Amino acid sequence: MNSHEIDYKITGEGIQLVEIELDPGETVIAEAGAMLYMEDGIFFTAKMGDGTNPRAGLFDKLLAAGSRVITGESLFITHFTNQGYGRKKVAFAAPYPGTIVPLDLKELRGQVVVQKDAFLCAALGTKVSITFSRKLGAGFFGGEGFILQTLQGDGKAFVHAGGTVIERQLNNEILRVDTGCIVGFEPQIEYSIEQSGSLRSMVFGGEGIFLATLRGTGKVWLQSMPIAKLISRLSVFGGNTRKEGGAGLLGKLLEG
Repeated sequence: MNSHEIDYKITGEGIQLVEIELDPGETVIAEAGAMLYMEDGIFFTAKMGDGTNPRAGLFDKLLAAGSRVITGESLFITHFTNQGYGRKKVAFAAPYPGTIVPLDLKELRGQVVVQKDAFLCAALGTKVSITFSRKLGAGFFGGEGFILQTLQGDGKAFVHAGGTVIERQLNNEILRVDTGCIVGFEPQIEYSIEQSGSLRSMVFGGEGIFLATLRGTGKVWLQSMPIAKLISRLSVFGGNTRKEGGAGLLGKLLEG
């Protein structure tokens, strides 16, 4: 199924949104709850599946929906279609502070592998499916478990990442990355998990016991602040604040 051709505009810095402009009859698919606003003439419906196989039976739809539940996403994908006259706009917001990354799948050999919660929206015709890490170490220590998402098609797709996004082109190279900081990579890139160094480095180096290793030739996208790390930092900060507040209160009581 050929993807619909859509125009877009990304707005904002800290928490971004992507505005999609649809011609009459064009459709964009998105994660449930991602829509920020839509103009009159655009209608939406929740479906089990991405719409790439309109002849799929109930079993196939349930299988696709079940795979989305495994990745932690909603059971349904929302389809937004311009049923009005003239061009209409619909916008989708990022779920947390970070960067929206536009991907032209036609230029990426029709496929890209992304972390399981990265997908935001895409042109109708984009297949959203799951893929499993082929190596046991990547599954247990990769920061995203065994499961990643695969986006396939020939149109535009949009993924979201935490903090700043860096795009790197590897040319038969090796790149070691903090686990969880990988947004996505082209499928020809080999993804594995390796020890971060000697025993002393692993224990006292502050970089964790394992690092993600990317090998090969192709593009990779990295994020500076994955949401899991952000939550962890905030929880530590909140705990310290509560302790300091308690100590301050206790000191005032003792002084009184």
